[in-house]
Amino acid sequence: MDGIDAFIFAAGLGTRMGPLSSVLPKPAWTLKGKPLLQWAADSLKRAGCNMVACNAHLHIDAIKSIAGDIEVIEEPVLLGTGEPIRRIASRISREGLLVWNADVIADAPFSHLRRESIKRSAGVVWLLIPHPGGQWTELYMDSSGRVLPRGTVGPQGPFLFTGASWWSQETARCIPENCFDVRDFLAQYAHHFGIVVAPFPWLEIGTPDQLISAAMALAPDDEGRIAGCYIYPSASESKKIKRCVLGPGARLSPDQGDSDALWFAEGGLQKRLGL
Repeated sequence: MDGIDAFIFAAGLGTRMGPLSSVLPKPAWTLKGKPLLQWAADSLKRAGCNMVACNAHLHIDAIKSIAGDIEVIEEPVLLGTGEPIRRIASRISREGLLVWNADVIADAPFSHLRRESIKRSAGVVWLLIPHPGGQWTELYMDSSGRVLPRGTVGPQGPFLFTGASWWSQETARCIPENCFDVRDFLAQYAHHFGIVVAPFPWLEIGTPDQLISAAMALAPDDEGRIAGCYIYPSASESKKIKRCVLGPGARLSPDQGDSDALWFAEGGLQKRLGL
């Protein structure tokens, strides 16, 4: 059997999603009826990945229900970004492991990242773009292309980490046990390089407002059919709502008005929470 060639981080707590994470884990919210987890997996599959896995911590059963052919690795205790990769090290494909996030929609140049990583015989490679400005963390590289620790200025940069990376099996095995933040390991790892590509379109979906914006941009006839709101596929809506998220099973009467709220069905009842 082929090894795992792609891994999606899907086990976060979804803190920035606020009350939405009490209803569904972030990767299970949909656009065009397709869960965010599947948007991420489809990007990896278009790059030739055949065996995709993800981790799950919050609402594990909900993640399993929308995973399809994605292998779900349960995390009853949240393991961060280092330990999950270490635990699957022995199963990583000979061509390495592409790593991505479930809360970003983008066709990142995964094929280019994998090809260049293998060519360099690297251990870990981060996909970088020129830094666009703003408050995002700036990264620099030394003259050999090695990514420098956070806060260290080097001759190449500044760059922004896109969230996409490639790992060799050997390097994944080197991650220390119980490493919660993989950046702590990479700060000392000599074969941690960066590949710089031109900026590409991407959408981060980490907050209710970002979910609403993504629905308007990508699903204007579906989840984004009411401007400034998000409508889950199983919800029915009113035309009088503003900045609302209607979750699974939400039922609003046609003339019902509301704003800054999350609606969903639970135990046969309609529930409302403020955004």
